[in-house]
Amino acid sequence: MSTAPVPTLYWRILAINGLIFAIGTATLALAPVTISSMVLLRELPVLLVGLAVMMLANALLLRAGLAPLGRLTALMARMDSLSSGDRLVAGESGDLFHLVDEFNSMLDRLEADRSAGTAMVLDAQEEERRRIAQELHDEIGQTLTVALLELKSVADRAPEKVADELRGVLEVVRSSLDEVRHVARRLRPGVLDDLGLTSALIALPADFSGGPHVRRDVQAGLADVGADAELVIYRIAQEGLTNVWRHADARHAELSLRQDADGSLVLRVADDGCGPPRRAGAGIRGMRERAMLIGAQLTIGAADGGGTEVRLVVPPKNDRRGQDPARD
Repeated sequence: MSTAPVPTLYWRILAINGLIFAIGTATLALAPVTISSMVLLRELPVLLVGLAVMMLANALLLRAGLAPLGRLTALMARMDSLSSGDRLVAGESGDLFHLVDEFNSMLDRLEADRSAGTAMVLDAQEEERRRIAQELHDEIGQTLTVALLELKSVADRAPEKVADELRGVLEVVRSSLDEVRHVARRLRPGVLDDLGLTSALIALPADFSGGPHVRRDVQAGLADVGADAELVIYRIAQEGLTNVWRHADARHAELSLRQDADGSLVLRVADDGCGPPRRAGAGIRGMRERAMLIGAQLTIGAADGGGTEVRLVVPPKNDRRGQDPARD
């Protein structure tokens, strides 16, 4: 049965102070010095030196004994709710290893609960996106298609003056149909399910027409990516390009995905715009939550030559942890 940390700390401090007082008493008893009942002025330096030595020894011993508390406080100060794996080494904590061990166990439980909760939220989000995209495609899209065909048929038979007006309405309906298909495609990337990650990333910049020119460098033949990592990589690339399109004020951007020799994947979205955001918004937080689910490392910082770089490093499949986002 382990010793509780509070009594252990109490006895440790008591032992340190007791040892210091015992050494001081023995030194005073055995040293060739005498102290008068009324302390003389010449005896005062001896007392002050002895007191200083005792206080210094006590401070050094307590500093060493309580060092784990300082490391524990530093860890608590730097903990990020979207980072993981930062732990103290219990074996280096002396008598406080029980406290450190319990703190590490608490972090493990919190991270496991957070990962499970985030996975459930993102799973529900993906399911809702799939449902809305399906309804847009099957119901609204088909309705607009029928309306488009009917209008074309009427315009072909109508008098020239009326036909011109109908063709204008026809273009509006056609534009609305294209927009519905565009929204459905962004909500649920069918190309990702049908053709895979490489084709989906190559086609992704087409959803951001009118923005900066995007150079694509996507490696073909990616080995053993996994459905969970594919969806995370695609969503982070999508959010990164969305931020470039909306906020970066950039002229050029780059989207690249490479696979290293060890099987890890490196996604990079960079631009030559106004630089990294000063404060993380909902989009960046969502990217970090997705990266956390598969144990990937996400960094957002300044790109070479200015602008912003989003970099995602996904470990090999066997080294990943966390929940799988839903893929249907």
